Amino acid sequence: MQTKYGFTKFTPIEFSTWIARQSISRACARVQQHHTWRPRYSGFSGSNHFEMQQGIKRYHINVNGWADIGQHFSIFPDGAIVTGRPLNRSPACILNANSRAICIESIGNFDAGGDTMRSAQADSIFSATAALLKKIGISAPSKTNVVYHHWYDGSGGLVYTNSGQKSCPGTAFFGGNQLSDFEANFLPRLRAAMGAVGGAQPVGLLEWVGVTADSLNIRKGPGSNFGLISEQGPLDYGAVVRVYEQSANGWLRISQSRQFWVYGRYTAPVVQATVNTADTNARLGPGMTFDVERVFQDGDRVFVFESDGEWKKIEDDLWVHESLLDIT
Repeated sequence: MQTKYGFTKFTPIEFSTWIARQSISRACARVQQHHTWRPRYSGFSGSNHFEMQQGIKRYHINVNGWADIGQHFSIFPDGAIVTGRPLNRSPACILNANSRAICIESIGNFDAGGDTMRSAQADSIFSATAALLKKIGISAPSKTNVVYHHWYDGSGGLVYTNSGQKSCPGTAFFGGNQLSDFEANFLPRLRAAMGAVGGAQPVGLLEWVGVTADSLNIRKGPGSNFGLISEQGPLDYGAVVRVYEQSANGWLRISQSRQFWVYGRYTAPVVQATVNTADTNARLGPGMTFDVERVFQDGDRVFVFESDGEWKKIEDDLWVHESLLDIT
């Protein structure tokens, strides 16, 4: 394990041990798979992991205008895994579809005719994805909780078809970027990497809450006089967190084992729901007259923030008719 420029580099074994000890306050439901396209293998010397990650960060900030590097993790040709954006911040990798996601960028161009993925990188992609799924409580990988960028329509809709958007993670990424390629080549190998270990509902969970402020600090105790937990970073508007304890003065402990607290005044209770119909339209407001902003699939997990008649407000201020959701 090495650290430089604020990034940490792990071997796959080190990463699995490390991620199991991390506290991810933000509720996550899926892992995104991407390739960088550029930088490519030709820019990797075998020892310049941190320099390449720093270059990606600079590009994302100076050219894309993002606040930080877009991805949470980059996986290099030699299998090394390097940290990026803090896990408690949503990634900046798929337009309108970043909430509750963890983003992996595989270094290289995996379109046909591009880089030929090394076996060490391939093995690391599966082991890291498996470790992340276990960490966020998912034991059965599927097309809804492990997603390719190419499956999105440019408006945040997970449509699974050849939408004409980016080819990412590459037309030759484990046989291709189509859903059929994922099901034939990626999913079986990921299931093997998952093994028999899976996630479970956190013990001692009181409730789920959503963040209602633009930015909500995490502190070391139940009060504004306690220090900030800088490695966790502030939570963004709409982030969903677990609550394990509530103090008398209205602060909420959002870690099962550590003293991570947020002020409850800037949160609101939410409930989990599962989409029960394929091609479920999520609209910009509570009614059929509002435009469709995103399409959810049968089995997708969402959180309900509020109700307006028969309509439910879910993540990213979108609305779905209650008949299309099973409340849990």
